[in-house]
Amino acid sequence: MHTLCARGTMKPEINAAVGFLSRFLRVKGHVNDRQVQTFSQSLQDILSEQYKHHWFPDRPCKGSGYRCIRINHKMDPLVGQAGQRIGLTIQQLYLLLPSELTLWVDPFEVSYRIGEDGSICVLYESQPSPVGMPMSAASSSSSGSSGAVSPLVDSHISCKEELMVLGRTSPSKAYNMMTVSS
Repeated sequence: MHTLCARGTMKPEINAAVGFLSRFLRVKGHVNDRQVQTFSQSLQDILSEQYKHHWFPDRPCKGSGYRCIRINHKMDPLVGQAGQRIGLTIQQLYLLLPSELTLWVDPFEVSYRIGEDGSICVLYESQPSPVGMPMSAASSSSSGSSGAVSPLVDSHISCKEELMVLGRTSPSKAYNMMTVSS
């Protein structure tokens, strides 16, 4: 077995992505609180179902393109489904959401880019926990002054580094870029 636990849950990552998109509806639109809650729950359910066989905590880059939420000249179909459940048309969603948005939902990290040339910003980030160690203990041990870094993060080029070097459209994992906090 790999030295990192295969964390079966994707809930924190999906919650971060859904919360990010839901804020646009709340701030920009004439969408009431109940509709935002329904949209959020619907999108959580849709993403959980969509990602359940494409979630690889031991290899976070695997499946990253599949989990990428993209709005450009075409509405992401999963976001469109959640919008339709609260009575929003695709045209209304285009008015409420950024016209160019890429949102990467990967194990241990959720990040986004608005615009084709925008900066990649991190919404959510956590550390994989070693087998048998609770997530809170792993987070504190990896962020301590010992300098120990998870072998998973050190052992390969990250998806975001691949984006910068190879021009990929589905980045993920360790890099140094702007972090967004609320």
